[in-house]
Amino acid sequence: MAAYTSHVFICGNHRKSGHKRGSCDPDGKEALRDTFKDELKRAKVGPLVRANGASCLDQCEYGPVVVIYPQQIWYGRVRLKDVRRIVEETIVGGRILEDLLIPNQCLNTKGAVCWPEQPRPK
Repeated sequence: MAAYTSHVFICGNHRKSGHKRGSCDPDGKEALRDTFKDELKRAKVGPLVRANGASCLDQCEYGPVVVIYPQQIWYGRVRLKDVRRIVEETIVGGRILEDLLIPNQCLNTKGAVCWPEQPRPK
């Protein structure tokens, strides 16, 4: 089997409501992961692109978080409505979505928010 061209990891960390670092999957239903799987099928990019649920990716302040490897693209505050655009533009088209991109200098800054504050998606 050929190597994956992209491997999408979708944070599914679930914490109790009100936790200070938030929760990427507050209802625990993995809807974001399932939507990625559906959109990848629709785009007919399998079997070279795979979407997997992940435990905590430790970028909680920017959640829900998605990371795409081997490109090392970190997207934050991802909503269900963003998934089709991520698949079409980033996975298929190779373009980075600046409005979702977590800047490199903001990664691994546990507890400190350096990306412009925005309301958490519902």
